[in-house]
Amino acid sequence: MKGRHELKFYINHSDYVQLCTRLRVVARPDVHGTTDGGYAVRSLYFDNYSDKAVVEKLSGQSNREKFRIRYYNGDISFIRLEKKNKANKFVNKENVLITIEQCEGILTGNYDSLKLADVPLMMELHTKIRTQNLRPRCIVDYQRQAFTYPAGNVRITLDSRIKTSNSVTGFLNPASVTIPAANAIVMEVKYDGFLPDVIRDLIQADYRNQTEFSKYVVARLV
Repeated sequence: MKGRHELKFYINHSDYVQLCTRLRVVARPDVHGTTDGGYAVRSLYFDNYSDKAVVEKLSGQSNREKFRIRYYNGDISFIRLEKKNKANKFVNKENVLITIEQCEGILTGNYDSLKLADVPLMMELHTKIRTQNLRPRCIVDYQRQAFTYPAGNVRITLDSRIKTSNSVTGFLNPASVTIPAANAIVMEVKYDGFLPDVIRDLIQADYRNQTEFSKYVVARLV
């Protein structure tokens, strides 16, 4: 699998403020950002009744996959189905846009809305719903600041205010209530072949302790 490097670090609030200030000088804010640069992410994660994705993450399996549906800033006119693959230290993502009607079908158990032969990712999820009993398991909300840097195709995200809900039928209602899942701020750094020195030095990558933090797993353990 051709993939990208992914590093994760815990940071504190002081780090968060400083990093946002520094990154705005050298990097480009993410296209999803609002006027202040940040945006809200809402994700719906899939798992089976044996919590396969949770168990694989906690047991440290090097090869694993995860399906989710996601939209931004409460805007349900733009919804994506995503699959994240991890093989050793590399990650790869696939995504496709889905309609509100298709998402509603998933939430109500009408999985045939995914049965589209010309959309491989939807067909794959449909197949695994049938063969692996994947089902929507929880909602995860958080705030994100994100920046990109062209050399190395770098993307840096700073995620905070992580919340969750098991009431998956409320996924398409941006006002549905979620509860705090983690009092943490996590920086993720993704890049292709190399991490440019200017970014490595700015985020102090060589001096921070890495983490395997998973928003989905933390949400499921609440």
